[in-house]
Amino acid sequence: MKQSIQIAGAFIGLIVGAGFASGQEILQFFTSFGWLGILGTMLATLLFAFLGMNLTQLGSKMQTTSHKAVIYSICGRYLGVVVDMMITFFLFGVLVVMIAGAGSIFEQQFGVPSIVGSIFMTIITILTVSLNIHKVISMIGLITPFLLVLVVIISGYSLATMEHSLLDTNQLIDQQYAAASNWGLGALLYVSYNIAAGAAMLVVMGGAVKDEKTAGLGGILGGIGLGVLILLINLGMLAKVETIMGVDMPMLYLANELSPIVGMFMSIILLGMIYNTAVGMLYAFSARIVKPQHDKFKMFVALFGTTAFAASFIGFITLVGTVYPLMGYLGFTLIAAIVIAWIKEIQNKRKSPVGINGSSRF
Repeated sequence: MKQSIQIAGAFIGLIVGAGFASGQEILQFFTSFGWLGILGTMLATLLFAFLGMNLTQLGSKMQTTSHKAVIYSICGRYLGVVVDMMITFFLFGVLVVMIAGAGSIFEQQFGVPSIVGSIFMTIITILTVSLNIHKVISMIGLITPFLLVLVVIISGYSLATMEHSLLDTNQLIDQQYAAASNWGLGALLYVSYNIAAGAAMLVVMGGAVKDEKTAGLGGILGGIGLGVLILLINLGMLAKVETIMGVDMPMLYLANELSPIVGMFMSIILLGMIYNTAVGMLYAFSARIVKPQHDKFKMFVALFGTTAFAASFIGFITLVGTVYPLMGYLGFTLIAAIVIAWIKEIQNKRKSPVGINGSSRF
């Protein structure tokens, strides 16, 4: 159970990133649809749990240290090549986005030059990834409980001080901030690009666990945890919808409204979430290029991290606008491949109730 909880915490920390924790992504993909966004939250929770379970179990089944084997297994020889290359590219792209994002927070929240924040994030990310995979998983999941506590406090405050009635909420919503045409598509798109970013590390985390059920349970718990966070942030912003529309970081805005001290803690948590995602991306990218057991793995980690730092000068906003939309398309391909692999697994089970290796999946 301990391993499952560690995987769940790392899964949440990996997916959350800066946009999730700040509330901006939740605003665009869920809150902008009013109370229908709650249905989107439920759909996203089910998908995150299902996909997380499958990816971690596949990693455990194949005992892999890289996403390559799993991607080729579920996508086939030819599509697998394309998906593998795209995932590897996006791992590096998201890493660059996180380093640039850290610089932006340092500049906006603390008045420190952005390059200082980017250098700081690059150094601690490289140092963490130089540890073994079990320590990396522990480090990624370490900050998640603090985020949950802070989100509960901020959302609770927002609901307690809500000035409009529940019935008026939909009238106050400005859907110009919506990232999709309806709540269902919004939920699908949100899960899609997040899975595209997190799939590689989820597979690697599963590969670090020998028991498939333990790995799969971690994926399920992580998916449920993500759903709870989405719901809490969504409710908190629905309660203050008249003030947060158009704000770059809605949850940070609400945190500062509650107390400058809470706002400071929230800024630190945002940096922690960026750190989580950066560590996951750098590890998965490095493991795809060089085996973690290789003597020069740490040297390559430092090289890749430094290169990502150099690329971060392109700019945070430009990077987000380029990398994330493309990831959404890749995500749909991955989701389809995972669902097809799951259906095939069920069909094989009907023919043979026990798997080839004597173990069964959820």
